[in-house]
Amino acid sequence: MNISTGGVHHLALTVTDTARSREFYTKYLGFNHIMDLGSKVIMGNGALILAVNPPPDPNQALANDHFTEHRVGLDHLSFSVASRDDLEAAVRLFDENGIPHGSINDLGEYGLPIYVLAFRDPDNIQLELTAPKS
Repeated sequence: MNISTGGVHHLALTVTDTARSREFYTKYLGFNHIMDLGSKVIMGNGALILAVNPPPDPNQALANDHFTEHRVGLDHLSFSVASRDDLEAAVRLFDENGIPHGSINDLGEYGLPIYVLAFRDPDNIQLELTAPKS
């Protein structure tokens, strides 16, 4: 027996500055602010609920911490977009706003019919936009 799962319902990220993260995810990735629950900020994009919150125990938080995929846990998070044109528009948006990013990569040579664009949020959390190859 196994558990039959569906898509991701929600995701919670620990961040250093919830206001800065809220601005990033709403301004650049199309999330809408839903509510604040204490220090937690809840946003949504119609398909995913995203929460950003400070470390649950500030006494255990590392000074000047930032995300690295070299620790156990999250490696990266990828958001779907409709087409390669959306990736190219994201590159322009990121360039206009000084947001570092990688190039649009075609993963077809690895047998995956997708394009991906990697970038980072203000806490260095690795993000991607993924578009299907048509």
